[in-house]
Amino acid sequence: MSGPYPIRGSVVLPEAELLWRFSRSSGPGGQHVNTSDSQVELRFDLAATKALPEVWKARALERLASRLVDGVVSVRASEHRSQWRNRETAAVRLAALLAEASAAPPKARRPTRIPRGINERRLREKKARSETKRGRSARDW
Repeated sequence: MSGPYPIRGSVVLPEAELLWRFSRSSGPGGQHVNTSDSQVELRFDLAATKALPEVWKARALERLASRLVDGVVSVRASEHRSQWRNRETAAVRLAALLAEASAAPPKARRPTRIPRGINERRLREKKARSETKRGRSARDW
């Protein structure tokens, strides 16, 4: 999935605003790992972007405040051996992060009342159960 990475609806991550950095991945892997830059760091300047609507951008800046460094959010990927697959993973991860951070808050729950009939039926059943259990006990000891 190369090309535009959708955030939500018709809003996509602009390729021109993505900053890629590559480095060597850590861990085992033999000679291939020692020579190839397969780890990917993807950076996106959230504070300066014009690709997101202002409302989404404000929400994302507020929710991702702990992850931002000078308004820039970064994502790393080094799970795969190939740089191309790590690029795809990082871009999809960034798009998902921005989609979650810019989502509208959930609607507030409207408290509802329990209908009187349901409550009365529950109390009737409790009383009947109590009578059943009381009838089981022997009283002539």
